[in-house]
Amino acid sequence: MGITRLALSLAAPAPRIEDFDRFLFVGPHPDDIEIGAGATACKLARQGKKVSFLICLDGRYGLDYAPPGTTSEQLVEIRKAEAIASAHALGVEDVHFLGLCDGGFYEEEELRRGIAAVIGQTRPQIVFAPDPDVDSECHTDHRAVGEAVRRLAFFAPFDEIMARLGAESAPVDAVAFYMTARPNRYVETRAYLQRQTDALFSCHKSQFPAGSEAEKSIRLYLKLRAVDFGLRRLCGRAEGFRVLGRTQMHCLSEAGL
Repeated sequence: MGITRLALSLAAPAPRIEDFDRFLFVGPHPDDIEIGAGATACKLARQGKKVSFLICLDGRYGLDYAPPGTTSEQLVEIRKAEAIASAHALGVEDVHFLGLCDGGFYEEEELRRGIAAVIGQTRPQIVFAPDPDVDSECHTDHRAVGEAVRRLAFFAPFDEIMARLGAESAPVDAVAFYMTARPNRYVETRAYLQRQTDALFSCHKSQFPAGSEAEKSIRLYLKLRAVDFGLRRLCGRAEGFRVLGRTQMHCLSEAGL
């Protein structure tokens, strides 16, 4: 670790997720929040924190495991209902949808304005999104949503900037990236892993039919990831995030290492 990065970590450490009270989890598609941060969202909601979900895209092209004969238009409605049921299973009642077309068929400005509007409505202190800087991520939607949230996180408290996006300002103090290769904060989730997998596999059946290879592989992945992150935090089971507070969001390149 370089001297500057060490000094930064000591003088201005990344915020602790559980110190906040209001949270917005932004997912590209139905099921992404549950995979990336479902146990954490459940834990926060069960603690009485204010937790909101925003699902940006309609998931119409996730037809691989949908019932035979399902059209993309029908799948949109199926996945919306699955997302609501899954959020409720995690203890989250406040669920928002932008309804933009899956597969990158939207304008980036449209996506950014939609997310900004929900940030203004829910007024989170910390916003979660997929990490847009994962080298192996090839899905346009994941990168676009993560990048939109990154661009909004710093400017969210500025009234005039948010007004130009057609949104209210919000007291965002941090951004937390899930599905990241560089976590710097961990949330102990041992007691919430079963709720995460129950919500994911009992509700998102169009994507993870019982006994399918998709279900088996994601179930194993979540188990191994929880063990890996738990060992890093010495707590048994955990989820990991790359967290940037307002100090780390601007100019300090070492904060992104």
